Amino acid sequence: MFRRVLRLGLTPGRPNRGLRTRRGGFILDWDAKVSDFKKKIECMLPGKQWGMPYDTSYLPPKQSDVVIIGGGILGLSVAFWLKKMESSRGAIRVLVVEQDHTEYLAVVDAPLVDLQFNPSGCLLLASEKNAATLESNVKMQRQEGAKVCLISPEQLQNKFPWINIEGVALASYGMEDEGWFDAWSLFQGLRRKVQSMGVLLYQGEVTRFITSSRQMETTSGEQVVLRRIHEVQVKMNNSLEYQPVECAVVINAAGAWSGQVAELAGIGKGLPGTLQGTKLPVEPRKRYVHLWHCPQGPGLETPLVADINGVYFRREGLGSNYLGGCSPTEEEEPDPTNLEVDHDFFQNKVWPHLVQRVPSFKTLKVQSNWAGYYDYNTFDQNGVVGPHPLVVNMYFATGFSGHGLQHAPGIGRAVAEMVLEGQFKTIDMSPFLFNRFYLGEKLQEYNIL
Repeated sequence: MFRRVLRLGLTPGRPNRGLRTRRGGFILDWDAKVSDFKKKIECMLPGKQWGMPYDTSYLPPKQSDVVIIGGGILGLSVAFWLKKMESSRGAIRVLVVEQDHTEYLAVVDAPLVDLQFNPSGCLLLASEKNAATLESNVKMQRQEGAKVCLISPEQLQNKFPWINIEGVALASYGMEDEGWFDAWSLFQGLRRKVQSMGVLLYQGEVTRFITSSRQMETTSGEQVVLRRIHEVQVKMNNSLEYQPVECAVVINAAGAWSGQVAELAGIGKGLPGTLQGTKLPVEPRKRYVHLWHCPQGPGLETPLVADINGVYFRREGLGSNYLGGCSPTEEEEPDPTNLEVDHDFFQNKVWPHLVQRVPSFKTLKVQSNWAGYYDYNTFDQNGVVGPHPLVVNMYFATGFSGHGLQHAPGIGRAVAEMVLEGQFKTIDMSPFLFNRFYLGEKLQEYNIL
């Protein structure tokens, strides 16, 4: 019975008034399923509109100037800046479509959120091999106004006596306005803000694009097909129903699944080695986060520490708890089709490095573990920002491989500038354009978290 109800798209545990039985099976009452085939019957009726009552309030609008696919931090940041920069209130209609309903738990009328910013700084450690790169990074950061200093191993030992400096040639330390904050609180605040600005948020899945196309020849003589998206089809969650949404611009901020969304739009469906055949190289990668308790661990002044081997940790609250982890090697990449945690990974790959760097962590006790997805850019582990060269009204805000939260405010502004003004204005983000995948020009960073 339970399986058969689900198959019909009905809700277990609720009165299903439109359900009637016949010889042990099920048939559907007409009134109960009006919404499923209204559109089909409406087009057959000669000369008049459908007259039966039909509630469409749960559906997205039929038209929107901009459709943003992905309701995470990056997608909401783009929505915020589009509304912030519009010429007058209500001038731009923005729709955000998010498939994962767990991102929609924020209470719109809640009081101002506290981001729980902890200004304890970030401490990046470098080996002899990477010391010059770290020094170069700090020089650039200082030029941009960041209060960052370089620390020798001896200075490091004096400032943080709990740290073992073996293998450390140089370190950088953020002295002001640097640390970490609660990402969920930021998400709540940003979502509430964009709703107050008129952004429409709907839960559903984009399953199809309706496009037009024309052929053209590039300056190098390559024949390419230009596409323009005219309609996005949104499948409503837990339903067979979909809503077509006419639009002028599509923002692909679908995170780990942005590569699949790009493929839906025809991106990468061409001969290998051509611009037409260049895919968006973003895929889901599973990453673990571990929480442990250690009363003998470093004190309240502990910064976020990134070790030379990729292991990181920071304090979590005031109760001798710590949070951390590390990324696996390519050979160790876990199965991304589920979010199960491999508990041996911490024991074998994280804990030994923690103890080597902070000997007091020898007595730690793991409290919990969880897993999540990175929008992993397999090309150069860096973000993709701006328009696609051939699907001319699809713009990207994705692929930051775990750093999207840090960059979200700037990326949202950059994409909004490109959409509304046709160019990057505040910061030149052209190195992050899609074209680099076709040209083979990697944009790589070193000595980063």
